[in-house]
Amino acid sequence: MLKLYNTLTNLVEEFHPLDEGRVRLYVCGPTVHDYAHIGNFRTFLFADLLRRYLRYKGYRLHHVMNITDVEDRIIKKAGEAGVGLREYTTRYIDYFFEDFDALGAERPEEILRATDYIDEMVMVIKRLNAAGHTYQSDGSTYFRIATFPDYGKLSKINFEGNIAGASERVDADDYDKQDARDFVLWKAAKPGEPFWTTALGEGRPGWHIECSAMSMKALGETFDIHAGGIDLVFPHHENEIAQSEGATGKPFVRYWLHAEFLMVEGEKMSKRKGNFFTFRDLIEQGFSPRAIRYLLLSAPHHKQLNFTLEGLRGAESTVARLQDFRQRLAEVKGEAGQAPALMDLITRSQVRFEAALDDDLNTAEALAAIHVFVHEVNTALARGEVKTNDQVALLALIGRFDSVFNIFGEAQMELLDSEIQALIEERQAARAAKNFARSDEIRHLLSERGIILEDTKDGVRWRRK
Repeated sequence: MLKLYNTLTNLVEEFHPLDEGRVRLYVCGPTVHDYAHIGNFRTFLFADLLRRYLRYKGYRLHHVMNITDVEDRIIKKAGEAGVGLREYTTRYIDYFFEDFDALGAERPEEILRATDYIDEMVMVIKRLNAAGHTYQSDGSTYFRIATFPDYGKLSKINFEGNIAGASERVDADDYDKQDARDFVLWKAAKPGEPFWTTALGEGRPGWHIECSAMSMKALGETFDIHAGGIDLVFPHHENEIAQSEGATGKPFVRYWLHAEFLMVEGEKMSKRKGNFFTFRDLIEQGFSPRAIRYLLLSAPHHKQLNFTLEGLRGAESTVARLQDFRQRLAEVKGEAGQAPALMDLITRSQVRFEAALDDDLNTAEALAAIHVFVHEVNTALARGEVKTNDQVALLALIGRFDSVFNIFGEAQMELLDSEIQALIEERQAARAAKNFARSDEIRHLLSERGIILEDTKDGVRWRRK
């Protein structure tokens, strides 16, 4: 049984979706004012692993992610760039999904762009108006948090009476932690800023109303899981609950899941400290997307992860070994039959892997199960104990592991093209004739083409870089 830590209850709970066999999942996506950094991608890869494991468990999944393409920072940066809001955000949406895809994440079933759902936001605000949760000031509409007695139930922050007064308002899209003030739902139009003409007047939505409107439009007024980074618990997710439940009178979300902060070299990531990295920064330094993915998934999402360049170099070595392992196993020419010990290993490894992920997605334990499996299979390979049926079953289990983690890389089963095959054969002839200079020249030429040769007792093996 899958168990998940629910921020709402502060308990690890058995997961039971509203509709048997079907999960409705919403993940807060990027605010597209710049390139996404590795702290952002820790959250998105946690959501990807959650998505993949729910499907591994056999659930049908409706996964929705939003794109915040209007808020204070975006408006400011688009103005500085001298381009329209849509042009500016489209550029960074494209950049985001280039990085997202490169990291091996699966795209959600629906990706919702906030500015395409203005009408839905207005409808929610009108429902809040009718329920007595709002007031207007200078053309803007605010949520009066004193009208929602459960305010604070997600963050567990003690507001010490701040709610009751409701005498202050916040217009910014974010505000200080521990600070409970009435928050803006609809901002009156300002000179030089984009706006929409609606029943609420000319203006634009506040940040918090976006996710409530889009998630309920796509998944219903009550759905199973809402996920995001721990930094969103307050105020964003707290405000989502207040405005959603204030509008519908129904529970909004049953399970709230949050990924903890990413530390870099033991400190909070900061451009000033020089430890700030986007995905693209790391790629420019020569690191691979698969290694970055491995490291970001290596610690359970509910624990802080200390990201270091040394750790990333270690992840490079690890994923290279895993890919090499899968390749060698795929190339085995074993005897017919199967070994009972390997069948037992497969069962034990799968049970341990699933038990770890069922325990609040404990990725560290799941990866440990994978590494023990790899070690034991390597021992069997060295002894020549892997038979044809074993090979098929072992590769199938690797496929199961990788359907969740996506870290092994594909085994290269296709034939080399005729030119490269001819070069390999020429190198073998040069070695036989003791023409080692030519042999080394060909090895270097193949390396430039992304082909690594390995001379083994069974002949020459190759793999791609």
